Amino acid sequence: MEEQTKIIKVFIVEDHNVTRYGLRLMLQADPSFKVVGEAADGKVALTEIVGTAPDVALIDIGLPSMDGIALSQKVKEQSPATRIVMFTSRDSSDEVMAAFAAGADGYCLKEASESQLRMAVKSVAEGAMWIHPSVAQAVLGRSMTAPQGSARPKVEHKMDYDTLSEREHEVLRYMVAGMSNQQIAEELILSIETVKTHVRHIFEKLAVADRTQAALKAVRAGWVE
Repeated sequence: MEEQTKIIKVFIVEDHNVTRYGLRLMLQADPSFKVVGEAADGKVALTEIVGTAPDVALIDIGLPSMDGIALSQKVKEQSPATRIVMFTSRDSSDEVMAAFAAGADGYCLKEASESQLRMAVKSVAEGAMWIHPSVAQAVLGRSMTAPQGSARPKVEHKMDYDTLSEREHEVLRYMVAGMSNQQIAEELILSIETVKTHVRHIFEKLAVADRTQAALKAVRAGWVE
């Protein structure tokens, strides 16, 4: 018997009626998704997300009564199994970093294609992180220190971090700062092959596929100051 595809339950939080309607149509055109609720207000959304426990909440940043970053933090506190994709037109590095620090699992710009949006929702529903290609550099191109006053919860990955060696800790910090393997090798006075080996071990120990995912995991867990 053919295994049935799991339907991903999605809750949409967007204050613009036309955009919200378009998102619903876009997602429901794919039988993999089921929209289980919608809200245009942050506080209303929190109550309904906790009540419906969707697999993924698609959240805009600019919301009335409670912005999307504050809402993300509260969703993670009150409905921890719900994964979060920020869906916004805002691409500043401060907001990208604050969103992930508050618990977001994905960051998708409103300029995304239909396939990119569906990929973002599917990826986070399956436990991965997803970031829009045009804002990925915001993760790798600056310090991981969150904006002053933003939430910085210590989340589920401390054990992963503790498995890294002291040298791997160093390499990860330089990766997060946006340095290439060659630059890290020069900074630590190592061969390029040795650095590549450390990077590979970091990916394996943190269960990530690339530098962006490693950096996202670092900011989510509050590892890098």
